[in-house]
Amino acid sequence: MFHFKRSSLSLALSLAGVIAGVTLLSSCDNVTNSSKDALVIDGKTMGTFYRVSLLGVDKSREPELRKQIEAQLAEDDHEMSTYKEDSVLSRFNQYLGTAPQPISAGMADAIVTSLRIGQKTGGEMDITVGPLVNLWGFGPQKQPTKTPTDEQIAAARQEIGLQHLKVIQQSDGQYLQKDMPNMYVDLSTVGEGYATDHLARLIEANGISNYLVSVGGAVVSRGHNPKGNPWQVAIQKPTDKDNEVQAIVDLQGMGISTSGSYRNYYELDGKRLSHIIDPATGHPITHKLVSATVIASTALEADGWDTGLMVLGTKKAMALAEKEHLAVYLITKTPEGFEVHMTPQFKAYLREPE
Repeated sequence: MFHFKRSSLSLALSLAGVIAGVTLLSSCDNVTNSSKDALVIDGKTMGTFYRVSLLGVDKSREPELRKQIEAQLAEDDHEMSTYKEDSVLSRFNQYLGTAPQPISAGMADAIVTSLRIGQKTGGEMDITVGPLVNLWGFGPQKQPTKTPTDEQIAAARQEIGLQHLKVIQQSDGQYLQKDMPNMYVDLSTVGEGYATDHLARLIEANGISNYLVSVGGAVVSRGHNPKGNPWQVAIQKPTDKDNEVQAIVDLQGMGISTSGSYRNYYELDGKRLSHIIDPATGHPITHKLVSATVIASTALEADGWDTGLMVLGTKKAMALAEKEHLAVYLITKTPEGFEVHMTPQFKAYLREPE
């Protein structure tokens, strides 16, 4: 399965509409007219949860749609999992050579997007950071019993770097190449967005134009909800309490993704360690930015940016978001409570709850 960057919610909460950082609104209203009800298909997948809300779809189509949805999710898992030894990505990581290895067009797009965002963040969003993720116990390996040493961190940092990875487009397909045999690529930072976009395309291929789709903390919507309005989602307050709403956004057919340091963590040697690793230091982040939400044309794009911004911290993240004209909403923890920073592009999506 993917080790998604935020996957600590219970099934009960997910089925109630809480999706790791965002809460789905207007997707399962108790409308008495059955023709206005949204058909909801949800479940567990790849270490997190998925939820598909469909409007104007007869319930008789649910079994076939669920079959297609879960087949698509299984296919994505087979490509990008770091937990399954026979996945495309795991086989690439196990390969100790430097010859180009075949990958799918979708996986190539995810990696190209990740490399582009990684370069724009100065390497802070780094899909080659796998050795450090594993060293700190946030990958397939078990959590360490003691803090990694400076020597271990330095050794792991020698095996990472976006410049050592490239996608090659050829007439017969796409290939992924590394110039360091021991390089370990981890796509969990974009896995939720990748899967969400795939489900959205699947839904549209079935002739459905009004839907809300989510995998983990990534969401995509099209059309309108059962009330005839654009679909809305709520950004959660970054606390251990669920369903506390920080802000409401109208997606307007866009993708949204939230990354946070407040759910996926563990304590070691008396310190609370975030799952978000800073490639520049080799350590989990320690700054006060606790949540980053990005709205973009695709969930994949939003999913890539939110992690990079989380690593950067509030000041650098806002500066980059403004430079790149991104729709970004940041929540920072202060002694007085939570402080919000957002770009003008994000303000256009803020709404009052229905």
